[in-house]
Amino acid sequence: MVHQDSADLCVLYLGGTGTISASCVRLSVETGMRVTVVNRGRNSQERALPEGVETLIADVTDDDALLAAIGDRTFDAVVNFLSYDPEDARRMVSLFGPRTRQYVHISSGSIYAKPVRQLPISESTPTAPNPALEYAAAKWRTEQALQDAHVTQGFPLTVVRPSHTYDDASPPLPGGWTVVDRIARGEEIPVHGDGTSLWTLTHADDFAQGLVGLLGNPRAIGETFNITSADVYTWDQIYTIIAEALGVAPRLVHVASEMFPLVAPGWFWSGEMVGDIGHSAIFDTTKIRTFVPGFFPRLTFHRAASRMVQWRRDHPDTTRPDPDTEAVLTRIVGAYHAARDVFVARGAS
Repeated sequence: MVHQDSADLCVLYLGGTGTISASCVRLSVETGMRVTVVNRGRNSQERALPEGVETLIADVTDDDALLAAIGDRTFDAVVNFLSYDPEDARRMVSLFGPRTRQYVHISSGSIYAKPVRQLPISESTPTAPNPALEYAAAKWRTEQALQDAHVTQGFPLTVVRPSHTYDDASPPLPGGWTVVDRIARGEEIPVHGDGTSLWTLTHADDFAQGLVGLLGNPRAIGETFNITSADVYTWDQIYTIIAEALGVAPRLVHVASEMFPLVAPGWFWSGEMVGDIGHSAIFDTTKIRTFVPGFFPRLTFHRAASRMVQWRRDHPDTTRPDPDTEAVLTRIVGAYHAARDVFVARGAS
């Protein structure tokens, strides 16, 4: 269910063709909102903008270009998927404070302090800059800057914290389509820890229900929302579900989370292993369901896995394995076996 006055809303999306934002744009259009998207014009054919969306071409990091694109227009809501640092947050406050009645910042569930002391994670769970994961630390600092602007300047802020959100074109695996390809080929897949930590997965179409439902709601100003599904799996289950959809048996090797940064220090997912996905994450969504009574995620990962496998068949050019990621995964698996062989040899001596 979307806010009752949604058909009258004029909404600006900064970004709009990404994994999460594309679904939100589509649902906004379906509900009758007047939607404008600002991006660099490099729209992926995988997530083409729906008919009726106004597209403005500009680099959102360039004030002059962004102002030239939007002019003196105002918007009922501005949704920003592209803000990652405090300086950018302050720019957004200056640019859109006079131009919108609601500014929705897409933050991240990764800003919650790890390890989490109590599950499920609610909006009141402590947050902290994550030293192991610069992405999460940047999101935390950005959110802090915006919250300060809300308190001191009355900036009309709504904060949304998604967790691991995916769509058919973006599998929620560390390594993406390269991992899917390895599973299909029968190669070994490194899984952090013992594979039993719990993880929440949310399809972008389900996330969109919550976000679009908040647009135009004055009660959401000054509030923060977790928007996730209740679709929770162990990591072994996540990989196994993909394998079953491919019609193969997975070959999983369990690697200590701390080993990933040692073996692959430059890989984005190495920081995730120790700073985020290496910890269990289950979210309390009571608040979003209170503000958006129709919020009801429907797509389980079991069903989505089949859709992703079909997407791979239909889009071979965009789902090919990445050689650099392949090399990283091979190196991690090799390090696992090298360490194992050392301990086996010591045990035999």
